[in-house]
Amino acid sequence: MVGDTVGDFIIQLKNAGMVGKKEVRLPYSKLKHSIADVLKKEGYIAEVATEGESAKKQLAVSLKYSEAGTHKIVDVKRVSKPGRRTYTKASEIYPVKFGKGRVIFSTPAGILTGEEARKQNVGGEQLFMIW
Repeated sequence: MVGDTVGDFIIQLKNAGMVGKKEVRLPYSKLKHSIADVLKKEGYIAEVATEGESAKKQLAVSLKYSEAGTHKIVDVKRVSKPGRRTYTKASEIYPVKFGKGRVIFSTPAGILTGEEARKQNVGGEQLFMIW
């Protein structure tokens, strides 16, 4: 059995926002924490915190809502999956939803948005799109 931790992570954030939860607690991993930091910087989530010790470590993510009460994450689309990895060159990175969305990459320089990867001229694995 293959586990898609990134796919599970982004879908849990989206689903929690759809039902109006304020916070989501997930099993900790460095990859999820890096992705959450990028999502916080881009304004899709409010706060990211690590709780617990070693095997019981959890990632606590506070969700962000607009003034009207709608969740900031409208939808997500997983691009690179465990069965089919998708890699993109820096020259082939394009805006998502006419600039209203973001694409998240795993690059040699770390987890970056499409804009940051283009500026640094690095390509990588296209993890998911979020808007």
